[in-house]
Amino acid sequence: MPSTLDRPNPLPREIAPGVFWLGECLEQRARGKVYHSYNAAFLVVGSKASLLVETGHPKDFLTIEAQLRGILGTGNRAPLRHLFLTHEETPHSGGLGRVLETYPDVTVHGDLSDYHLAFPQFADRLHWMQEGDMVDLGDRQFVAVEPVIRDLRTTWWGFDTGAGVLFPGDGFAYSHYHEDCHCGMVAEEARTLDLGDVSAVFAEKALFWTKFVDMNPYIDRLNALVKRLDVQAVAPTHGLPITNVAETVPKVMAGLLFGSEAPMTAMGDLAHKAA
Repeated sequence: MPSTLDRPNPLPREIAPGVFWLGECLEQRARGKVYHSYNAAFLVVGSKASLLVETGHPKDFLTIEAQLRGILGTGNRAPLRHLFLTHEETPHSGGLGRVLETYPDVTVHGDLSDYHLAFPQFADRLHWMQEGDMVDLGDRQFVAVEPVIRDLRTTWWGFDTGAGVLFPGDGFAYSHYHEDCHCGMVAEEARTLDLGDVSAVFAEKALFWTKFVDMNPYIDRLNALVKRLDVQAVAPTHGLPITNVAETVPKVMAGLLFGSEAPMTAMGDLAHKAA
């Protein structure tokens, strides 16, 4: 099977009405396999304004900018007016300065601790959000919601009321198999993907605190949030979008539980399930 690197980038892709998945793969090696992950951004297109979720990793900015131009450049869709950041980590907000310079009408939303120190010239475009605060896009709203699984203290999650899409940042994070050509697929299309295993691996590398807490209360809160919001799709920054919540979300949750309960190896890695 040919490498996905030998084919054009399968993104952007509309994963729900008015919600576009942007970015490109990041190749990593672990356990003798080539895993791919995303530092994705998402575009939510409303009737009056569009909103970008995350900026992507700095290395991906030119790709994401070209994808934005392709989607919005025809003039048939509302212009980009807002940016929501789940938190300050580089794969999520590393392109902030470039976005603000490229799109002078864009305002930034989220927990914006310290952004004014890095970009004092853009301080008047920074708008803090608390849980329940909304950004009006016309026929849909973008809402700040509880960040059940935080990567940083400042983490917020977002929710699009138009298509029922949850944007959980590092929540629901997992890699996918390069050799099985999963790049650009939604989770339900990647039938050979062991979601439990890859979710546990990602939690081990990026959310190591999950090794030292009982994850069951977090799972309960995740289930409650998904039910309360009536989530129809999940768009994680690191991972394949989930379009069948009932089928796929329990598998990701099982991976979080496995990662928290699995024994450690002498190298500090999680013991493989097969062991």
